[in-house]
Amino acid sequence: MSREAVALLAEQGYEVLWHDLHAEGFDPVQPTGEAGNRDSSDELVEAHCRDLAVADLVLVFHPNWWGQPPAILKGWIDRCFRPGLAYDYPPGVCPEGEPVGLLRARVALVFNTSNTPWAREVAVFGNPLEGLWKHCVFGLCGVPGFERRVFGPVSSSTPELRASWLAEVRATVERHL
Repeated sequence: MSREAVALLAEQGYEVLWHDLHAEGFDPVQPTGEAGNRDSSDELVEAHCRDLAVADLVLVFHPNWWGQPPAILKGWIDRCFRPGLAYDYPPGVCPEGEPVGLLRARVALVFNTSNTPWAREVAVFGNPLEGLWKHCVFGLCGVPGFERRVFGPVSSSTPELRASWLAEVRATVERHL
C-alpha cells in the first residue's frame, strides 16, 4: 500500500521522504519523559524528526494490533512527535495545559489493515485507532485534515480484493494532493 502511494506521489512530481521503521532498525524506546524529549542523540530519530517537520502531507501505513499501532510505530510517535517540533506549550502554560500544534502538514492519511470485520471493530471495540490518530496525534499536533481507511479482513482477502484496496489507497491519496 505504501509503495502504491509513493508511486503516485512520484508520478505527480512530489518529493517523497519514505521510511520503513522495521527495515531501518528504528529504536522505539523513548529514554526520557516528555519534558526531556526535545532532541535525541539517535541520528535516525533526528532524521525522522527533520522529515516530519517539513512534511506537507503525512501518510502512515500499519496493521491494527489489538486496537493499536504496533509497538515500533507507537515508539515513533513517542520519539518524533515531540515538544518543540510537533506541539508545544505557549509561554506561561504548563504541561497540564493545552498545547499548540506545530506541524506544517495540512493533511494526514492513515491506512490500516485488520483481521477484525469492520462492524465488529466499531460495535465491540469502538474503533480506537480513529480517535488515537485523529485527535491524540494529528489533531493535537495541528494537522487540520485527516482521513483514515481500514482494509480487511486481510486473512480472508482475495487477490482481487487486495487489488481494489490498492486502487482505493491511490484514490484516497490523489484526493488530497
